[in-house]
Amino acid sequence: MPATPFPAARTMLNKVPEVTLYFWIIKILATTVGETAADFLIFNLHLGLTNTMAIMGAFLAAMLVAQFRTRRCIEWVYWSAVVLISIVGTLVTDNLVDNLGVSLRTTVWAFGGALAATFAAWHASERTLSIHAVTTTRREAFYWLAILFTFALGTAAGDLAAETLKLGYVNSALMFGSAIVAVTIAHYGFRANAIGAFWMAYILTRPLGASFGDWLSQPLANGGMGWGTVVTSEAFLGAILALVVFLSLRRKMQAA
Repeated sequence: MPATPFPAARTMLNKVPEVTLYFWIIKILATTVGETAADFLIFNLHLGLTNTMAIMGAFLAAMLVAQFRTRRCIEWVYWSAVVLISIVGTLVTDNLVDNLGVSLRTTVWAFGGALAATFAAWHASERTLSIHAVTTTRREAFYWLAILFTFALGTAAGDLAAETLKLGYVNSALMFGSAIVAVTIAHYGFRANAIGAFWMAYILTRPLGASFGDWLSQPLANGGMGWGTVVTSEAFLGAILALVVFLSLRRKMQAA
């Protein structure tokens, strides 16, 4: 009997959750946690940027190993990886800007180029960028690399708008939120490409969530609501946990 080719042997059920309203709500909550949790670890726990990067990078690596070992989408594993990659993406950008002195404009262009190169390599290899077809290990590797770059790019874009361009947290959130609405209208109203619309919205939710998180957590004197990173992170992590548990239970009931 001939040996089974490796790609066929690694074919699995789609590893990305169904894209519904719940998906987008959890995604935005995760992006907010990525911003506030990173600040909490760096400043409140006094771990510093370098130590926080090392610790969260190790947690992310472990969770991605768990994600890659599954043969189907498991909600808590997938969303745990997203939360961790949101934190690491924030830390990558912060390291470049704060430790290495790279400007936010340069960071935006660098991560935008890295994301474009990832999409180009993914499409050249798989002939699709659809998240409905993440059914092989290679496609999943492209998917998570793209996710990392979207978070790093979104962090830089959000900070560039709020701080360098002096728009402030609220105006930045409104700007990115309006862009997401425009993408949604283009897709549903004018039949814009579904895959392109998804990835554009995915990129924009990162600076939206970051701006919203900064607005909630920053002191009143800095234009925020004064919740602090602890309360903001706990509130959003609790909301993510509740939604993931709900979706997991609903899936089990539907399968019964």
